[in-house]
Amino acid sequence: MINPSLIQTLHDEVEVRRETLVRFLREVCAIPSMDSQIGPVGERVAAEMRQLNFDEVRFDKMGNILGRVGHGPTVIVYDSHIDTVGLGDPDSWEWDPFEGKIENGVFYARGAGDEKGSTPGMVYGIALARDLGLFSPDEFTLYYFGNMEEWCDGITGNTFVEVDPQVRPDYVVIGESTNMQVYRGHKGRLELKITAKGKSAHAASNHLGDNAIYKMLPVIEAISKLEPELGDHDFLGHGKVTVSDIKTSNVSINAVPDECTIFIDRRMTFGETQEGVIAQLAALIPAEHQADFTIEPLFYDEPSYTGFVFPVDKYFPAWAHDDDHPFVRAGQATRRAIGLPDAPTGRWEFSTNATYWAGKAGISSIGFGPGDEKVAHTTLDSVPLDEVVKATEFYALLPAVLKES
Repeated sequence: MINPSLIQTLHDEVEVRRETLVRFLREVCAIPSMDSQIGPVGERVAAEMRQLNFDEVRFDKMGNILGRVGHGPTVIVYDSHIDTVGLGDPDSWEWDPFEGKIENGVFYARGAGDEKGSTPGMVYGIALARDLGLFSPDEFTLYYFGNMEEWCDGITGNTFVEVDPQVRPDYVVIGESTNMQVYRGHKGRLELKITAKGKSAHAASNHLGDNAIYKMLPVIEAISKLEPELGDHDFLGHGKVTVSDIKTSNVSINAVPDECTIFIDRRMTFGETQEGVIAQLAALIPAEHQADFTIEPLFYDEPSYTGFVFPVDKYFPAWAHDDDHPFVRAGQATRRAIGLPDAPTGRWEFSTNATYWAGKAGISSIGFGPGDEKVAHTTLDSVPLDEVVKATEFYALLPAVLKES
């Protein structure tokens, strides 16, 4: 059992750094990092880690920022994506989305909750764990991994293991918002496109053409009614399907379109497969038009801001650990040790980098982060500052709890 006086010392040391943690968060949120352009914000995080005397601080080949403390055989990665979605309509913001505002103890800014809010706690938690002797550098290696995630979940974890630094962690903590609970799973995701082919003609003679949009309409309607037929799971929940975009190919706006493509976001629960999802969508195409349609899973091969390319399918598998999984138990024990009220484990509705860590690589993973996922990608993107500070204690103490377990 960890000495209660040491836990109290950790609490006191975190509280001394409260203003530092808040200032650090505000500064990283003030740096735009949309569309995976994380270079400048990564430099700011790197400066903090160098100031805290991390053993290694550098960017990887993809452009993610790495900070390492320790050199032991047991490796824990603290994963926080530091890119954000865009602003949408700038007029919809009632305050500067980068400067943000603090109101009733909550910090509002783009990325405050999704997901820069976990970065201060992870960085300072690792440093405090070292300084307070909560782990031995000969036994553990701790990484802070500030990465780009918004456009392709898990790709950065894949490169961490296979490309740079070519390290396979034993444990990963995802810092996406969990309301300070331990999360142990989420649904998977498959991105697809369905294309209908038609025949172009002048709009004045539309009877000579074959309108690809009209062909697509019954498919869109069928997808809108498909959800009750999707899979269900007692923990991960029900499958979801959304037509998320539509594009046409046309010689002009005065012509019949000869191609129409819809893009689909399909949230998959346990028991659903890529092949089954594709077959289910194919069955919605009217029999007389089957030859005019194609269904293709999407593929990600866009270069990062450093020019690095790591091609992957846009399939992100579901994952879940049981409540009695050793890492889940360690997470729950850490919550109790730092004085958080008892709470059940939970799951995210959205997907995270754990699609790779746990879903593809089978690495023990949990989620723990300040804030509520419901405000992600909205103009209310925010995080309670008390949670940002308290999360620091969790990240610092977790290695010690793992060693005891």
